[in-house]
This record gives sequence, structure tokens and C-alpha cells, in this order.
Amino acid sequence: MDIKNLMLKKFQELFGNSKNKEFYFTPGRVNLIGEHIDYNGGFVFPCALSFGTYAICRKRNDQNFNLFSINFPENKIISFNLEELKKTDVWGDYCKGVIKIIKDNNFDIPFGLDIVFYGNIPNGAGLSSSASLEVLMGTILNTTFNLNIPMIDIVKYSQKAENEFIGVSCGIMDQFAVGMGKKDHAILLNCNTLEYEYAPISLKDASIVIMNTNKRRGLADSKYNERRASCEDALKDLQNSGIKIKNLCDLSLEKFQEVKHFIKSEESLLRAIHAVSENERVLNSMKALEKSDIETFGKLMNESHISLRDNYEVTGFELDSIVKFAWEEVGTIGARMTGAGFGGCAVSIVKNDCIDDFIKNVGDKYKKATNLEADFYIANIGDGSKKLGDL
Repeated sequence: MDIKNLMLKKFQELFGNSKNKEFYFTPGRVNLIGEHIDYNGGFVFPCALSFGTYAICRKRNDQNFNLFSINFPENKIISFNLEELKKTDVWGDYCKGVIKIIKDNNFDIPFGLDIVFYGNIPNGAGLSSSASLEVLMGTILNTTFNLNIPMIDIVKYSQKAENEFIGVSCGIMDQFAVGMGKKDHAILLNCNTLEYEYAPISLKDASIVIMNTNKRRGLADSKYNERRASCEDALKDLQNSGIKIKNLCDLSLEKFQEVKHFIKSEESLLRAIHAVSENERVLNSMKALEKSDIETFGKLMNESHISLRDNYEVTGFELDSIVKFAWEEVGTIGARMTGAGFGGCAVSIVKNDCIDDFIKNVGDKYKKATNLEADFYIANIGDGSKKLGDL
């Protein structure tokens, strides 16, 4: 599909033809390991993908915004004024939220925009379509109006928009990965300090295969906020018992074993076990990749899924099924759920000469078990959010 021409045709149909249009792209992301610990001060290991969200935009002469998504044509054009940034529970709220947060930080947005969006991230799959849209909106405003906001601040504003405007208590990993991504590299990110380093990904004779369960999940409606609250309760119990930490992931696994008895709730204990052990897995994964030890990395991915299933309880039948079937295949190095869970995607590393059989066999078994068709994507690791050019 020629995405640019598809979008240009729709833009002309909706807003008329003229020069001075700009073309932007922000990727989706997949987290290779380190799930549900970004808001617990832990390390994560995401990478930006080569597919994501595109936008064509043009300045207006007034303060009106007109947004249209080719992915959601039934919503028609979403129109609003810069002075009326109210939540209306549609996809455009992710854009409104970023506009509002940037305005609230005293940046001047003098005019509105006409924008056509198109995304080739599966919506609701857990590959950060929402973070992609938020960072894309921030990148558009920053570049179009010469605001000179560092990308790291676009990332922070995007997270704040999701927390405060949308009402989802997400961590910063998703926005960071899609804003700061680098081709052929993953990012080892300390979500506590935002210190990060790029790690070259060399999978040799294997590839990343993303498996979409096509079990939709609504993050705001899920039990995500409950899990976060349980971790906060565990942290308070430890702090009230004299343990001097700011986040659960400040604890090593060894130290956690010494102090875990202070956590009062059995549920909070399970959640904390996942957070601390997952953080250790991320650090061990980085060491494995530094040695090009893909087999150890794969085993850590498997352990991550088991903890997300048993301790954090965010997988569900569909994710557990597709990961189990992936584990059974010859050539699978590792597999785990990725994203918030409760549906969405799993990520696997598969030897290249086994990928065709992997996709067929896992797909067939999954369809038989769930009556759902899985989609598979062989993922390339791409760059972060950027302007692609003028049109």
C-alpha cells in the first residue's frame, strides 16, 4: 500500500488541495522484556518498530483543529477549538490531551491544524498505538510551530496527557520508546531516572515475530490501575516498616526475600514478586545480549511470561494459549506476552528457517483453541518520531 498517496487523496477530499503540507511518522513499540515495572522504577527493554502512525497536516488561519483518521472513518472529522479542549471519549482525545499539556507549559500554539492520520499498528493490540498518536501530535506541534521542545520533554508531556487527560495511569516506557527509538537498537531504560542506553540487537539467524491474539483489550477499562495500586500498597508496607526505598525495583531479588514478610496483603506480595524479579530479568537480559547469548535471553523471556501469568495475573486464556503454542514449536528461542496484557500481542524470537512453519502451526493451534485468527508480524526495529518531509 502506498500510504502517502492514500493519505494525500483523503486530505484533498476533506480539506482541499494546497501546498504547505507536512508529513510525519511515529512508530509503535514492542517491549522485549520488562513488563509492568516502568511505573515501579524498574528497567525496561523496548524497541521502536518500523510500523506506526502517520500524519499529513497543514496550518489553518484560525484556532480550529480538524482531525480525521482513515482507521476510524465512522467517527468522521473531529473538530474543536484551541480554547475548548474537552474530553469526548474518542481517539481524538489523545491529541487534545497533548495539545492541552503543551499549552499549559506556556508554549504558544497560534493556529489550528487540519490533520489526516493513518496507522498500521493493530489498535488495541498492545503495541502502543495510543502512545504513538500522542508523541506524533507532540512532534507535529513542536515542528510546525517551531517550539524547540526537546524530544524527552515531548515524551513526558505525552505521558502526562495520558495520565491526566485520558485518565490512565501509564508509565513512561511507551512514549519514551516511540519518541527516542533508534534503528536496529533496543533501549535499556531506567524508568526511575530516565537514564538510558542503546543496545544493538543482533539476533543472527533469528527474527522478532509479533503474534497478535486479536483479543481486544481496553487499557482504561482493564485492571491495569488495580495492579498499580497493589504495587503502591506493597511499597507503602515496606516503607512503613523502615525499608528506605522509593520504588519496589530499588530492591534486588536477594534483598526482597529478606523484607517481603512486611507486605501485608497476599495479592500485593504477588504483584511485588513480579516487579522485583522482572527487573532482575531485564538486567540479566542486557548482559546476555552483550555476549550475543540469545538462548539465555529467550529463557528470560519465557520466565517473564510465567511471572506475568502467575504473579501479576495479566495474561488471560488467549495470551497464554498463543505463548504456549509458540513454546512448543521447533526454532522458538523465547516467547512472552508484551504490553499491558489482558489480550493484545505476544513477542517471540524465532529462528529464520523455522518462521513459516511457526506461523502456520501456532496459527492453526490458536484458532482451534480460541476460535480466533491470530496475525503475525515479522518486526524490524526502526527510528523514533520524526518529520518525513514537506508535501
